[in-house]
Amino acid sequence: MTNTEYIQNAEPDVVLVGAGIMSATLGVMLKELQPNLTIEIFERLDVMAAESSDAMNNAGTGHSAFCELNYTPQLQDGTVDISKAIKIAEQFEVSKEFWSFLIDKQIIRSPKSFITPVPHMSFVWGEENVSYLQKRYEALVKNHFFTGMEYSEDKVKLQDWMPLVMEGRKPNEKVSANRMDLGTDVNFGTLTNSLFDYLKKQPGVNLHLKHEVRDLTRNKDQRWNVRVKDLATGEKRKLKAKFVFIGAGGGAIHLLQKSGIPESRGFGGFPVSGQWLVCNNPQVIERHQAKVYGKASVGSPPMSVPHLDTRMINGKKSLLFGPYAGFSTRFLKNGSLWDLFGSIKPGNIFPMMKAGIDNIPLTKYLIAQVTQSEDDRLAALRDYFPNAKKEDWELDVAGQRVQVIKKDPKRGGVLEFGTEVVTAADGSISALLGASPGASTSVPIMVQLIERCFKAQVTTPEWQEKLKSMIPSYGQSLSKNAQLANETRERTSKALQLV
Repeated sequence: MTNTEYIQNAEPDVVLVGAGIMSATLGVMLKELQPNLTIEIFERLDVMAAESSDAMNNAGTGHSAFCELNYTPQLQDGTVDISKAIKIAEQFEVSKEFWSFLIDKQIIRSPKSFITPVPHMSFVWGEENVSYLQKRYEALVKNHFFTGMEYSEDKVKLQDWMPLVMEGRKPNEKVSANRMDLGTDVNFGTLTNSLFDYLKKQPGVNLHLKHEVRDLTRNKDQRWNVRVKDLATGEKRKLKAKFVFIGAGGGAIHLLQKSGIPESRGFGGFPVSGQWLVCNNPQVIERHQAKVYGKASVGSPPMSVPHLDTRMINGKKSLLFGPYAGFSTRFLKNGSLWDLFGSIKPGNIFPMMKAGIDNIPLTKYLIAQVTQSEDDRLAALRDYFPNAKKEDWELDVAGQRVQVIKKDPKRGGVLEFGTEVVTAADGSISALLGASPGASTSVPIMVQLIERCFKAQVTTPEWQEKLKSMIPSYGQSLSKNAQLANETRERTSKALQLV
């Protein structure tokens, strides 16, 4: 970027911090809603989508609640709560609506570049877990989002569904699985890059790599002073923006704190790192075609739910197992070891301490994960792939997640395993915190953000019409209207070439 370009756009309408799937989605939506908006995008790395959105950083599954058991907890009375699963399934359908719009408008040319049909399965063993999975299936299949789900304890059928998982298993072992053929694999790194490639070609949009947003302060005219450092040259610049979105992954917490908005008080972060075992044997990779999720260990975070996972990465089929959780004081994969300590402020120290005390089992679990040996990791893999050979797998580093810690009137502070959007009362700044299900629900999250931050515009007939063009079900409930949901799913499955 030249200095001239900076002078021309020193007072943009919108600043997006972070070049991940959230900023990409919001940028495209805003540009569609109001083409004359000026947008400046800043990314501290030299490539886009290299943190949370990258395919290897645990953003590869289209989280639709088909197979993720942590979205369907069993209650004390033995029943299974499916409310969160219904919500996430609905959100994913909305995301598919927007992606279909991108294909229809040729913003993205081929859906195969980022989304692939892959069956989603849940797999458990042991009498108690099998009983739970059956109850889960019976509860889910009554809802229209889960029509077509299959459940089986028949080992012959399970062998056909997932041969690697069943071969070598003890004959008398009690096992069961459910299967949903409507599952997908989504490469959010590719999707993010495609969206930014489109945005860069739009008038009034500039993307700056190797640029770090260092500070945010509010002006008297209610605009935001955005201080940026060019990491390549060391040059510092300042912009004035009407609206700022902080979509910087784990780094969002620091910038949110710098903003000083009252809504930021009490928020903290708990970082969780991860690793994958990646298969290097093409014959093994070819024999597995599914995302097979199991039950998480007691005290483990949702991002560490074990799964034997088929993914399409750079057009090539891959097989991953994990992720193995770990602890690091970094808030970003490419962050600083001082990130956690720098986030501790007078307003959040008590909630963070209280959340820490209440989550001692999680701390013990993470310590155990960090100290795992190569044989320990192989043993965990063999729970899902009994005949796995050590030489067929290599260890790779996954992404960094920062789970949200926030004030709680009853408990003082709680650790949240979800996604949180923090917005100023006047809607001039908003930040995305948290992790799972994250990228898969990026579209409905950004729609909600637009409704909060652009209240005057979003109620106009022009914006309403454009929102319904991007998301035909906008303003209606897919969870409450089975016919609309089925019609929507049929339409998007065709547009995204999933059938």
